[in-house]
Amino acid sequence: MAYRRTLSFCCAFAFCCALWLLIRSSPAQTATAPGNVFGYKDFSAESKIDQSFMAVPDAKLAGEELKTLTAAPHIAGSKEDYATAEYVAQKFKAAGLETSIVPYKIWLNLPKEIRVEATSADGKTLMTGPTREHVEGDAYDQDPRVVMPFNGSSPSADITADVVYANYGRPEDFQKLAQLGIDLKGKIVLTRYGGNFRGVKVYIAQQKGAAGVLIYSDPADDGYFRGDMYPNGPYRPATGVQRGSVQYMFKYPGDPTTPGVASTPDLPMSKRIPPEKAENQPTIPATPLSYKDAAPILENLKGPVAPHEWQGALPFTYHVGGKGAVKVHMLLKQDYQYRLIWDVIGRIPGTEVPDEWVVAGNHRDAWVYGAVDPNSGTAAMLEAVHGIGALLKQGWKPKRTIIFGSWDAEEEGLIGSTEWAEDNAHRLEHAVAYLNTDVGVAGPNFDASAVPSLKQFIREVTQEVPSPKGGTVYAQWKVSQAEAENQRRSNGTTEHNGRSNAHVNDDVTVGDLGSGSDYTPFIQHLGVPSTDISSGGPYGVYHSVFDNYQWFTLNADPTFVYEQQQARVFGLEVLHMADADVLPYDYVTYGKEIEQYLEAAQKKASDAHVSLDFGAADAAAKRFTTAATEVRRKQDHPAGSEVALNTSLRAAEGDLLSPEGLPNRPWFRHTIYAPGEYTGYAAVVIPGVNEAIDAKDAQRGQSQLASVTAALDRASATLEGAAK
Repeated sequence: MAYRRTLSFCCAFAFCCALWLLIRSSPAQTATAPGNVFGYKDFSAESKIDQSFMAVPDAKLAGEELKTLTAAPHIAGSKEDYATAEYVAQKFKAAGLETSIVPYKIWLNLPKEIRVEATSADGKTLMTGPTREHVEGDAYDQDPRVVMPFNGSSPSADITADVVYANYGRPEDFQKLAQLGIDLKGKIVLTRYGGNFRGVKVYIAQQKGAAGVLIYSDPADDGYFRGDMYPNGPYRPATGVQRGSVQYMFKYPGDPTTPGVASTPDLPMSKRIPPEKAENQPTIPATPLSYKDAAPILENLKGPVAPHEWQGALPFTYHVGGKGAVKVHMLLKQDYQYRLIWDVIGRIPGTEVPDEWVVAGNHRDAWVYGAVDPNSGTAAMLEAVHGIGALLKQGWKPKRTIIFGSWDAEEEGLIGSTEWAEDNAHRLEHAVAYLNTDVGVAGPNFDASAVPSLKQFIREVTQEVPSPKGGTVYAQWKVSQAEAENQRRSNGTTEHNGRSNAHVNDDVTVGDLGSGSDYTPFIQHLGVPSTDISSGGPYGVYHSVFDNYQWFTLNADPTFVYEQQQARVFGLEVLHMADADVLPYDYVTYGKEIEQYLEAAQKKASDAHVSLDFGAADAAAKRFTTAATEVRRKQDHPAGSEVALNTSLRAAEGDLLSPEGLPNRPWFRHTIYAPGEYTGYAAVVIPGVNEAIDAKDAQRGQSQLASVTAALDRASATLEGAAK
């Protein structure tokens, strides 16, 4: 079947003009459209459309959109948050999208009062905080609408207790404290950000009997130890605080009271879990601190000297405490209510297979201004929509339905995207992709993660997009990865990626999907193949008041050319998934990566002396790879109904879901990828198996191997049928 478009002579002329404008506006940028792209019988027509699209996203407009989106603090559920929803809806409508603002009613906290006081054993006041975030010269930090630093999902509390320093609050850190004879029961645990998701720090502390948790940003991790502090550089100043949710989203994300069910405004209370019974909510309090406020606590702790690798960059020796030298009073008054949030949904109906959806999304809410996180992604998405809107005006229409989602309340626990995904779960059974961006631009270094079947898809898209540095995004991506690897080697370190990122070739590395952004409900709950793109750099003001337009224009992207780049990559992802003749799923790579995951797990089990039989799972993985190889031949040379082939290709990812879900967290149903129970953000591959090995639970491990085997056999059968 030829690639179909309805283009008049005027449209063809418009394409030529647009291509000329692209070349004229980007004299230093060169990118050659590939002659053949996986998924297309003939890419020549799509190539012209791609070039026309790429001429439209505009750096200056992206900058204006970012400035508008970040003009006021807009935490989820606020009137300023709703104003950003109206702004995005206006942009969607202007581009020709069928647009709606979709509300959900969710259980959400905002702080009434947050106070932390530290005293020494002799009653001397060491610190009263939190200190207000401020640096001289910042144009945004004095806005009275700035919400004080707090942790989403923390309960209220009024407690006083001894302090114990626990480094990053990882399982191995708590194990070390036990070896040092430090009892955590009834103590307040002080941890630094990094190493794992902040909610995991609280989760483990809660399991150990701690009374509460303080989480601070050490200058070793994102402050002066890394480079110049804002406003003289990109790193966190002394008063900067990382806000953030401590929801146990590794149990389930979204509204705590409606796991698996959409929290629509009319949902009866009888259909909701009482908040106090919600398993993704901590039972001990937590609140964040700046290193200015944490320093007096750390400096006065006694007890054993902290291990060398626990020492941060503050100018004194760190001790683990727990000996009564410092007591902290935590007074947290949280205002919990059912609050409205607002997703913005823009839709372009498909002309040939309208039930097959391509969903592309970015969240809009921010802890404060959110210039990098997330509104650099929102601005890029708006310019991608701008470009696709221009195509619509030229007469182009997609084969598959395109949906753009501007999600709300992501910061509190991926809530807006999760509720919408649960609301549309049946329709999403046919969705061919979810394409995500979040921290769109923090600097010039492109990066991406994806399910293995879409890793080559991203590589091919980036080969078509010009880089502001010259050449293509793909070429610069390879350069930046090589430079990072050389830096690690020169520092005598190697990347720790034992849980993910299997390599099956020497191409640019595309990461695996863990959690921490809006792809989670799509891939890990519903089995929709997903990707996530970003452009990174030195970024030390994450979740603080200083992540604002001024910081962005000084440090991330002064001329917004990387915003333009990300809009082009994001838009091409959408266009290619919407119009490919054959869905560009690379299941051969998927199979080879799964084989490597099983091989690594087998070694891990052996090292841990956990006796497991991997025979059936290994055979199932090899069967999957063989079936994928056969179906790849048909994808490369389709000779019949692409609709039937595409239906089978899409079904194979869904086959990898487990009907019963993962142990102790059934909302997560993907047998190959999930956020780790003790990492939170980072992906754990074949999670049921690997976490059983971590727990030295052979019975559970064998049961989970059977679940993986069954999933692979289901997917293999689907691919074998498609290959016939």
